[in-house]
Amino acid sequence: MPRLLRPALAACLLASSALATPDGALNEPHLNIVPRTAAETARIQDVTAAPTQFEAPQPYEQMPGGAATVRDTGDANAFSQHSANVSFEGELEFKVGNGLFRKLWVSSPSSTKASDGLGPLYNARSCQRCHIKDGRGHPPEGAQDNAISMFLRVSIPGGDSIAEIKDYLATQPEPTYGTQMQDFGLAGLPAEYRLEIDYSETEVPLAGGEVAHLRAPTYTAADLGYGPLHPEAMLSPRVAPQMIGLGLLEAVPAADILALADPEDADGDGISGRANVVWSAEFDQPMLGRFGLKAGHATIHEQSAAAFAGDIGISSPLFPAPWGECTEAQAACRALPHGHNDARGDEIDAEGMELVTFYSRNLAVPMRSGVGDPEVLRGKAVFHATGCASCHQPAFVTHRLEDRPEQSFQLIWPYTDMLLHDMGPGLADGRPEARATGREWRTAPLWGIGRTKQVSGHTYFLHDGRARSLLEAILWHGGEAQTQRDAVIDMPPEDRAALIQFLESL
Repeated sequence: MPRLLRPALAACLLASSALATPDGALNEPHLNIVPRTAAETARIQDVTAAPTQFEAPQPYEQMPGGAATVRDTGDANAFSQHSANVSFEGELEFKVGNGLFRKLWVSSPSSTKASDGLGPLYNARSCQRCHIKDGRGHPPEGAQDNAISMFLRVSIPGGDSIAEIKDYLATQPEPTYGTQMQDFGLAGLPAEYRLEIDYSETEVPLAGGEVAHLRAPTYTAADLGYGPLHPEAMLSPRVAPQMIGLGLLEAVPAADILALADPEDADGDGISGRANVVWSAEFDQPMLGRFGLKAGHATIHEQSAAAFAGDIGISSPLFPAPWGECTEAQAACRALPHGHNDARGDEIDAEGMELVTFYSRNLAVPMRSGVGDPEVLRGKAVFHATGCASCHQPAFVTHRLEDRPEQSFQLIWPYTDMLLHDMGPGLADGRPEARATGREWRTAPLWGIGRTKQVSGHTYFLHDGRARSLLEAILWHGGEAQTQRDAVIDMPPEDRAALIQFLESL
């Protein structure tokens, strides 16, 4: 049975057997859900079914974010617009949240009490410094460029397992450097490291006489400021992902995502997506991971609070340590002044976090262009025939929600199943995260990918920006996607070009 036709069957299996889903994966305490009716479920199955013809666009395909979709601005601000269906009051909340997202934090003590608390170790002074124009980050380009939108995660094997999560892969912070390497420190405090990247290039012959070039990176944590890394340290490079559509992804029913999972490859198609189940610090229970390159966070709020702590060194009610990522081995770092005090509380308070979360939830997806172009439609046919949609699931319908009208009951086209897939040794980082192995990554959403150059000024893709084009990104696919990667190599050049044109239309 083709994978795109399985959701209804898999949903029935999930409903009939608790063994069909990982423990905690169906928990959605962050959402006020209105249950679907039987009629709505039938309509959803029809509208999200795989296409059977490619002579014309599917209904509503031009609106990838449903009613929240916005018009393309034609410039670098295309990813910085609020949901089109937001209320007047919501627009105000969005703008205030944007101000906090863009705020440049300063060190303590400072006369600007509302903005002090930076670091003491940090990767950037604001959220916007990594998610530039709410778009995709990039690896450093040459000796004069810094790694401000890229960093290294770090951990070592072992640590406490989580009994409530089956197949949880326990890791623990690196004893000196914690869970994330910071490349900036306040005055008088050494940064933790400097990121070095060396590339080696290889040729990939393509059918029709074309040749592609791939660059394989080698990462070094140079100029270590606090002594050597643990001998078993596992480093994982991460480029900041684009921010659009996050609230819509958060509103996709967990059951619909789990219906696409096939961990044992029962249908024999070579695709065995798995759910990442993570421990939610926000709700103190296991939940389905959705956000981050390995689906390491369950909610936008928790991911945002973790980024404030790890990237900027800013405390919040969820992660209240005022020194951010400073470890016990970094005593001087912990002893520096900070912006947390009895009168003020955390450096960003609960109200501020809610505003940032609302902003992140409502960054809108721009309208697609060229959906009816014959070459785009041909590329769409190639996309489906090649099996790309087996992981890059085109469409979902979000929950009907009582308190989030912008995301409620929307037909969306994110082109992701939000599941983990083994991408082969070429893309492996060797570092587990919750249930994700060192070879697994969450399927990246493809909506907006064609506007990367417009918004971010570059065309670097994948988790570490190694791919310099969409074709290179495809050619790095391995593991479960090896068959699709090989098919792209072997297809006629005109089909390959149409496939890329379809992706650029998303």
